[in-house]
Amino acid sequence: MTTPEPMPAVLQAARFGIDYPDMDAEHAARLRQDQLTKPSGALGMLEELSVWAAGVQGQCPPHAFEHTRVVVFAGDHGITAAGVSAYPAEVTAQMVANIAAGGAAVNVLADAAGVGVRVLDLSVAGDTDPAVSGYKVRRSSGRIDQEDALSRDETEQALAAGAAVADAEIDSGAQLLIAGDMGIGNTTPASVLISVLTNTEPIKVVGRGTGIDDAGWTRKCAAIRDARRRAWPHRDDPARLLATAGGADLAAMTGFLLQAALRRTPVLLDGLVVSAAALVAQLATPRIVQWLRAAHLSAEPAHELALQRLELVPILRLGMRLGEGTGALVALPVLRAATLSLARMATFDEAAVTTREPGTQA
Repeated sequence: MTTPEPMPAVLQAARFGIDYPDMDAEHAARLRQDQLTKPSGALGMLEELSVWAAGVQGQCPPHAFEHTRVVVFAGDHGITAAGVSAYPAEVTAQMVANIAAGGAAVNVLADAAGVGVRVLDLSVAGDTDPAVSGYKVRRSSGRIDQEDALSRDETEQALAAGAAVADAEIDSGAQLLIAGDMGIGNTTPASVLISVLTNTEPIKVVGRGTGIDDAGWTRKCAAIRDARRRAWPHRDDPARLLATAGGADLAAMTGFLLQAALRRTPVLLDGLVVSAAALVAQLATPRIVQWLRAAHLSAEPAHELALQRLELVPILRLGMRLGEGTGALVALPVLRAATLSLARMATFDEAAVTTREPGTQA
């Protein structure tokens, strides 16, 4: 009989340490929503977001998440050798440098939202600046249709790296975190994880990624099919699943999400890749979902499957598929508007406005 491998420390701490948001604050937020100068439910999803914000902040009314940080997790994937991307692998290192220099889409959108950006090299195939490679686990993750992405030790190292980054950002004052991704070929392992964890056939999760043609789409289907076959036996083991079919960037994102929830700090999810990490985190402990909200629904079919399993409704539907945290940054002003509407709108009593007639419906 094989002795089970010990659970990595990050997963164990999260499984037993993550609690639910503050239910009293949520209740107070719902009561306050009913007292504001508007028909009940008139602000739609903004009202639910404001209640969530109160719960994760543990206060009503909530503040507008003034101190938000984006962390972009970068990594290359050996599966690019199967021709699953329209871009060559060297683009990852080039884009990491571009983000670090402030020239990427994530930087522009972060500046517009008043948010800081940090990029980290977890498994980029090439060399990157020491300022971003301090948590580097290896050069490129393995080709998952033929071999494991990571060793067990590398998986634990990546999980711990993500947790350490979450701690550092929270200790520096972050009230809301956004995880972004950068990596040529990273939608392939993300789609494998989603296929396994939602029990969906590979052909139903395959998207165009960076814009592959029909031949590339066929190759991607085959790669996901073969990787899924290897990963399926590990569908109940988060660490083994990440080692088999994930990558250092996906494992670090998983650790980042889990540690944020353990520290009672909410996360606004971006697109496909981050949502795949969220599914693995959910496998470790379902309570984590209470600390997450989905920023948007991307054009990738696997993304919708992931959000359905997480039972999260996207704030926006703009057809975005860039990654980097860009979708979350576009949704951030909506989340901030939701909190401010709860905090600053006058109540019927304060504004001396007559409420609806008794016995009528809103």
